[in-house]
Amino acid sequence: MTVDMELSRDELRTEAPRPDVAAPNPFVPRIVGVGTAGGATSYSQREVLAEIGVTDPKVRSVFLNSAIESRYLTLPPPGADGRRESEPQGDLLDKHKRLAVEMGARALESCLKRADMQLSDLRHLCCVTSTGFLTPGLSALIIRALGIDRHCSRSDIVGMGCNAGLNALGVVSGWATAHPGEPAVVLCTEACSAAYALDGTMRTAVVNSLFGDGAAAVALVAEPDTGPGGAGRAAGPRVLRFASTLIPEALDAMRYDWDRDQGRFSFFLDPQIPYVVGANAEVAVDRLLDGTGLRRGDVRHWLVHSGGKKVIDAVVVNLGLNRHDVRHTTGVLRDYGNVSSGSFLFSYERLVEENAVEPGDYGVLMTMGPGSTIETALVRW
Repeated sequence: MTVDMELSRDELRTEAPRPDVAAPNPFVPRIVGVGTAGGATSYSQREVLAEIGVTDPKVRSVFLNSAIESRYLTLPPPGADGRRESEPQGDLLDKHKRLAVEMGARALESCLKRADMQLSDLRHLCCVTSTGFLTPGLSALIIRALGIDRHCSRSDIVGMGCNAGLNALGVVSGWATAHPGEPAVVLCTEACSAAYALDGTMRTAVVNSLFGDGAAAVALVAEPDTGPGGAGRAAGPRVLRFASTLIPEALDAMRYDWDRDQGRFSFFLDPQIPYVVGANAEVAVDRLLDGTGLRRGDVRHWLVHSGGKKVIDAVVVNLGLNRHDVRHTTGVLRDYGNVSSGSFLFSYERLVEENAVEPGDYGVLMTMGPGSTIETALVRW
């Protein structure tokens, strides 16, 4: 009897339906639009070095070997001597507020246009940012700036870092499922220029060589599950499940905290981060796919956070991917740098524009950030 029961359980595991077959809720959240925006000025890496006066060969090599060609940045104005100096924390917070609202508004409007929606259609707005702190939150400022209905519900995710876009997507997917047919948007807007320090140290150089300003928005609507391909307005991928992997032993490896010497916030990246992320990438993805009947080889589209050249390389090696699999990730890194929480949405937009997906294709979204944390999501077109 015991053996038969164990065999039955094994058979059940073997024959478990894929996640789109037996959904407990008749309504499934689906991505219906995406939009992005950069800052006002794009700089090449060499231009950044010239603008901030970097001459140290070791620091220059960090910039020039980053696989980044250009980024949007809002640098401090030159002083009387022509040099750009670090701004006080108060000025940086003002910069964050101005850029986050301006870029966020453009990304949101672009997203809704692609989804064939109006601002008046929006029912929930979730704003994500880690490059500044605002109270009232960014969502309230965006609603006021764009004249969105004051009854639109809202939420703000602040300070989670580069992984936070997927954390927000999970929360808003739940909101959309609970409110079928009502459009919701996740808006990630990161003014990384408001988190810079120009002190010439190697710690600062690693950060300054990597991050850029950018905003990205994604719209969701939960509608009756019509299977692969979708129908009507909801032509994008269905969001099937999420999985999180926290790496407690690397809690301090990525952090944004107060620098007492400079009297301002400062971001720190441990040099071992690429290897920490790479070593845990398999655990994160295997947990996401567990019980679905899917293998990594069944996933056709990989949209990975543009965390940096070494991070991307570590993910590719440990997951057994190839360069084509992460072409959008490396392309975004090349053209925008690391735009923090919205990076994976820049990659998703490129995939949409490529027009390479087919009904039934599976995709994995992956972000990494402080915690250290790896967030994943499984989608299907």
